[in-house]
Amino acid sequence: NGVAGKRIFKIVEEKGVVPLCWGENGFREVTNSKRPVRKPGDMEGLKLRVVGSPIFIAIFKTLGANPVSMNWAEAQTAFQQGTVDGQENPVVSVITPYKLWQSQKYITLWKYAIDPLILGVSKATWDSFGPADQALVRKAGEETCAWQKKGAREGLQGSTAATDNLAKNGMTVTTLAPKDLEAFKQKTLGVYTKWGQEIGPDLIAEAEREIAKVAKAGKAAKR
Repeated sequence: NGVAGKRIFKIVEEKGVVPLCWGENGFREVTNSKRPVRKPGDMEGLKLRVVGSPIFIAIFKTLGANPVSMNWAEAQTAFQQGTVDGQENPVVSVITPYKLWQSQKYITLWKYAIDPLILGVSKATWDSFGPADQALVRKAGEETCAWQKKGAREGLQGSTAATDNLAKNGMTVTTLAPKDLEAFKQKTLGVYTKWGQEIGPDLIAEAEREIAKVAKAGKAAKR
C-alpha cells in the first residue's frame, strides 16, 4: 500500500487491469522428505517442486537443489511416490490444507519469499460499471483482501499455532536463526542482484525502504 505498491498498480493498469487491493498467500517455506535444512549445503541434490518462475528456479539452483516445475496435481503424486523430494509453499494456505506432512517430514521456516496477490478487474468490465457500482465493487474487494490476508496469517502472526500443528502431525520444524538466514542471503545474492536489475533498481530500492520502515515500526511497537 506504499509507494512501491502504487507503482506496481500503475504498471498493472497500463496492462488493462484495474487493481483493487493487495492480498497475500503468506511466506513460502521449504519442506522435504530427506533431511532438515539448516544451511545452504543441506539443499544440495534435493529435487524440489517449485513455481515455474525463472527467479524461483535460479534461487534453488544456486543453493544446489534440483528445482522442477510441474502442476500441483502431478506434484502431489510425485511426493507420494518419492520421485520428488520436496516443495516450497506457505504454511496456512498450502502445507496445512494439503496435509503435506503425509509425505514431507521436514520443514524449514526461512520466509525466503512472500506471495503478494492483486485482486483486479479488467478495464473493459470496470468501465461498464457506473460510479456507484464501481464504489461498491472496490469496497467489497478491499474487505475481501483484508479477510484473505487475515486468513493467510492465521496461527502465524503473534502465534505459533500453525507451526505447532505441523509438529503435532510429525514434522520436524526448523526455524532459522538470523545468522543462518544470512548464509542463505549471501549464497543467493547474485540472483537478487541480477533480477533486481531486470525488475528495476528504483522499484527495488523503494520497496526496500518501505520494508525497513515497517520493520523499524514493528521493533518500536514491541518495546
